[in-house]
Amino acid sequence: MLESRQNSQALLIDLDGVLRLWPRSDARLELAHDLPAGAIRRVAFEPALIEDVITGRISDNTWRQCFVATLSQRHPRARVVEAVAAWSTPNGTVNLPVLKLVRQVREQAAVILVTNATDRLNRDLAALGLLDQFDSIINSSEVGVAKPDAGIYEVALRAAGVASDRAVFVDDQQQNVAAATCLGMQAHRFVDVDALAAFLRRVGLLSSNA
Repeated sequence: MLESRQNSQALLIDLDGVLRLWPRSDARLELAHDLPAGAIRRVAFEPALIEDVITGRISDNTWRQCFVATLSQRHPRARVVEAVAAWSTPNGTVNLPVLKLVRQVREQAAVILVTNATDRLNRDLAALGLLDQFDSIINSSEVGVAKPDAGIYEVALRAAGVASDRAVFVDDQQQNVAAATCLGMQAHRFVDVDALAAFLRRVGLLSSNA
Protein backbone atom coordinates (compact mmCIF):
# COMPACT_ATOMS: atom_id res chain seq x y z
CA MET A 1 0.00 0.00 0.00
CA LEU A 2 2.84 2.43 0.75
CA GLU A 3 4.12 2.29 -2.83
CA SER A 4 0.77 3.50 -4.19
CA ARG A 5 0.77 6.78 -2.22
CA GLN A 6 0.98 9.88 -4.38
CA ASN A 7 1.70 12.12 -1.42
CA SER A 8 5.11 11.59 0.18
CA GLN A 9 3.96 12.67 3.62
CA ALA A 10 3.17 10.19 6.40
CA LEU A 11 1.28 10.39 9.68
CA LEU A 12 2.91 8.70 12.67
CA ILE A 13 0.31 8.39 15.41
CA ASP A 14 0.19 7.12 18.98
CA LEU A 15 -2.38 4.65 20.31
CA ASP A 16 -3.12 5.13 24.02
CA GLY A 17 -4.53 8.51 24.91
CA VAL A 18 -5.12 9.30 21.23
CA LEU A 19 -6.79 6.47 19.32
CA ARG A 20 -7.55 4.31 22.35
CA LEU A 21 -9.05 5.58 25.57
CA TRP A 22 -9.01 4.11 29.07
CA PRO A 23 -10.95 5.01 32.23
CA ARG A 24 -9.31 7.82 34.16
CA SER A 25 -9.53 5.87 37.40
CA ASP A 26 -9.67 2.25 38.56
CA ALA A 27 -10.97 3.23 41.98
CA ARG A 28 -14.30 1.40 41.72
CA LEU A 29 -12.63 -1.84 40.66
CA GLU A 30 -9.98 -1.49 43.35
CA LEU A 31 -12.55 -0.77 46.07
CA ALA A 32 -14.48 -3.89 45.07
CA HIS A 33 -11.32 -5.97 45.62
CA ASP A 34 -10.16 -4.30 48.87
CA LEU A 35 -7.37 -2.29 47.25
CA PRO A 36 -6.75 1.43 47.82
CA ALA A 37 -7.47 3.76 44.93
CA GLY A 38 -4.59 3.97 42.48
CA ALA A 39 -2.81 0.88 43.80
CA ILE A 40 -2.81 -1.10 40.54
CA ARG A 41 -1.42 1.60 38.28
CA ARG A 42 1.14 2.68 40.87
CA VAL A 43 2.69 -0.79 40.76
CA ALA A 44 1.99 -1.74 37.14
CA PHE A 45 3.58 1.43 35.80
CA GLU A 46 6.61 1.63 38.07
CA PRO A 47 9.34 2.90 35.70
CA ALA A 48 11.68 -0.09 35.84
CA LEU A 49 8.88 -2.63 35.39
CA ILE A 50 7.07 -0.82 32.58
CA GLU A 51 10.35 -0.20 30.77
CA ASP A 52 11.06 -3.94 30.77
CA VAL A 53 7.70 -4.87 29.25
CA ILE A 54 7.44 -2.13 26.62
CA THR A 55 10.93 -2.89 25.32
CA GLY A 56 10.27 -6.62 25.14
CA ARG A 57 12.66 -7.72 27.87
CA ILE A 58 9.73 -9.43 29.59
CA SER A 59 6.37 -10.59 28.23
CA ASP A 60 3.00 -9.03 28.98
CA ASN A 61 2.12 -12.12 31.00
CA THR A 62 5.31 -11.87 33.08
CA TRP A 63 4.69 -8.17 33.67
CA ARG A 64 1.25 -8.86 35.08
CA GLN A 65 2.58 -11.68 37.25
CA CYS A 66 5.23 -9.30 38.62
CA PHE A 67 2.82 -6.63 39.69
CA VAL A 68 0.41 -9.20 41.12
CA ALA A 69 3.25 -10.39 43.34
CA THR A 70 4.15 -6.86 44.43
CA LEU A 71 0.54 -5.88 45.09
CA SER A 72 0.03 -9.06 47.11
CA GLN A 73 3.00 -8.15 49.31
CA ARG A 74 1.82 -4.59 49.82
CA HIS A 75 -1.85 -5.43 50.32
CA PRO A 76 -2.02 -8.99 51.72
CA ARG A 77 -5.72 -8.74 52.61
CA ALA A 78 -6.83 -7.64 49.16
CA ARG A 79 -8.12 -9.94 46.42
CA VAL A 80 -5.24 -9.04 44.17
CA VAL A 81 -5.41 -11.88 41.63
CA GLU A 82 -9.08 -11.22 40.95
CA ALA A 83 -8.50 -7.45 40.80
CA VAL A 84 -5.70 -7.69 38.25
CA ALA A 85 -7.68 -10.20 36.18
CA ALA A 86 -10.61 -7.78 36.05
CA TRP A 87 -8.27 -4.87 35.27
CA SER A 88 -6.61 -6.86 32.47
CA THR A 89 -9.81 -7.95 30.71
CA PRO A 90 -10.87 -4.75 28.88
CA ASN A 91 -9.14 -3.64 25.68
CA GLY A 92 -9.99 0.04 26.11
CA THR A 93 -12.33 1.89 23.74
CA VAL A 94 -11.71 3.38 20.32
CA ASN A 95 -11.71 7.16 20.03
CA LEU A 96 -14.05 7.15 17.04
CA PRO A 97 -13.65 10.82 16.02
CA VAL A 98 -9.88 10.34 15.86
CA LEU A 99 -10.29 7.11 13.91
CA LYS A 100 -12.42 9.00 11.39
CA LEU A 101 -9.58 11.50 10.90
CA VAL A 102 -7.07 8.67 10.52
CA ARG A 103 -9.17 7.10 7.78
CA GLN A 104 -9.42 10.43 5.96
CA VAL A 105 -5.66 10.98 6.17
CA ARG A 106 -5.00 7.47 4.95
CA GLU A 107 -6.76 8.22 1.67
CA GLN A 108 -3.75 10.31 0.68
CA ALA A 109 -0.85 9.43 2.98
CA ALA A 110 0.62 6.50 4.88
CA VAL A 111 -0.49 6.14 8.50
CA ILE A 112 1.94 4.42 10.87
CA LEU A 113 0.96 3.43 14.41
CA VAL A 114 3.88 4.12 16.77
CA THR A 115 3.16 2.90 20.27
CA ASN A 116 4.88 1.89 23.49
CA ALA A 117 3.12 -1.42 23.99
CA THR A 118 3.49 -5.00 25.16
CA ASP A 119 3.30 -8.20 23.16
CA ARG A 120 -0.47 -8.15 23.72
CA LEU A 121 -0.87 -5.27 21.25
CA ASN A 122 -2.05 -7.19 18.17
CA ARG A 123 -4.65 -9.02 20.22
CA ASP A 124 -6.00 -5.74 21.53
CA LEU A 125 -6.02 -4.12 18.09
CA ALA A 126 -7.91 -7.08 16.65
CA ALA A 127 -10.48 -6.93 19.44
CA LEU A 128 -10.96 -3.20 18.81
CA GLY A 129 -11.21 -3.60 15.04
CA LEU A 130 -8.05 -1.53 14.51
CA LEU A 131 -5.63 -4.10 13.18
CA ASP A 132 -6.12 -3.15 9.54
CA GLN A 133 -6.38 0.62 10.04
CA PHE A 134 -2.66 1.32 9.52
CA ASP A 135 -0.06 0.87 6.82
CA SER A 136 2.42 -0.34 9.44
CA ILE A 137 2.44 -0.96 13.19
CA ILE A 138 5.57 -0.12 15.18
CA ASN A 139 5.37 -1.77 18.60
CA SER A 140 8.12 -0.84 21.05
CA SER A 141 8.21 -4.33 22.54
CA GLU A 142 8.94 -5.77 19.09
CA VAL A 143 11.63 -3.29 18.06
CA GLY A 144 13.24 -3.19 21.51
CA VAL A 145 13.18 0.56 21.99
CA ALA A 146 10.44 2.86 23.27
CA LYS A 147 9.43 6.50 22.84
CA PRO A 148 10.95 8.99 23.37
CA ASP A 149 14.12 7.21 22.24
CA ALA A 150 15.04 8.28 18.71
CA GLY A 151 15.40 4.66 17.63
CA ILE A 152 11.68 3.93 17.50
CA TYR A 153 11.03 7.02 15.39
CA GLU A 154 13.74 5.94 12.96
CA VAL A 155 12.09 2.53 12.60
CA ALA A 156 8.75 4.21 11.93
CA LEU A 157 10.23 6.56 9.32
CA ARG A 158 11.78 3.62 7.49
CA ALA A 159 8.44 1.83 7.55
CA ALA A 160 6.73 4.93 6.14
CA GLY A 161 9.41 5.44 3.52
CA VAL A 162 9.76 9.17 4.21
CA ALA A 163 12.37 11.52 5.61
CA SER A 164 11.66 13.13 8.96
CA ASP A 165 10.76 16.47 7.36
CA ARG A 166 7.92 14.74 5.49
CA ALA A 167 6.55 13.05 8.60
CA VAL A 168 3.81 14.31 10.91
CA PHE A 169 3.72 12.97 14.47
CA VAL A 170 0.85 12.93 16.97
CA ASP A 171 1.09 11.80 20.60
CA ASP A 172 -0.50 12.77 23.91
CA GLN A 173 2.82 12.89 25.79
CA GLN A 174 4.87 16.06 25.54
CA GLN A 175 8.23 14.29 25.83
CA ASN A 176 7.37 12.13 22.82
CA VAL A 177 6.26 15.16 20.81
CA ALA A 178 9.47 16.99 21.73
CA ALA A 179 11.59 14.03 20.62
CA ALA A 180 9.84 13.93 17.25
CA THR A 181 10.35 17.67 16.80
CA CYS A 182 14.05 17.29 17.52
CA LEU A 183 14.25 14.77 14.68
CA GLY A 184 12.74 17.27 12.26
CA MET A 185 9.11 16.15 12.24
CA GLN A 186 6.06 18.38 12.44
CA ALA A 187 4.53 17.26 15.73
CA HIS A 188 1.35 17.82 17.68
CA ARG A 189 0.43 17.01 21.26
CA PHE A 190 -3.04 15.51 21.23
CA VAL A 191 -5.57 17.21 23.50
CA ASP A 192 -8.83 16.90 21.59
CA VAL A 193 -10.11 15.97 18.17
CA ASP A 194 -10.85 19.53 17.05
CA ALA A 195 -7.29 20.69 17.66
CA LEU A 196 -5.98 17.56 15.94
CA ALA A 197 -8.15 18.16 12.88
CA ALA A 198 -6.94 21.78 12.69
CA PHE A 199 -3.32 20.62 12.89
CA LEU A 200 -3.81 18.00 10.18
CA ARG A 201 -5.36 20.62 7.90
CA ARG A 202 -2.48 22.99 8.59
CA VAL A 203 0.12 20.40 7.56
CA GLY A 204 -1.82 19.39 4.47
CA LEU A 205 -3.05 15.95 5.55
CA LEU A 206 -6.72 16.96 5.63
CA SER A 207 -8.68 19.04 3.19
CA SER A 208 -10.09 22.33 4.47
CA ASN A 209 -13.67 20.98 4.43
CA ALA A 210 -12.89 17.69 6.21
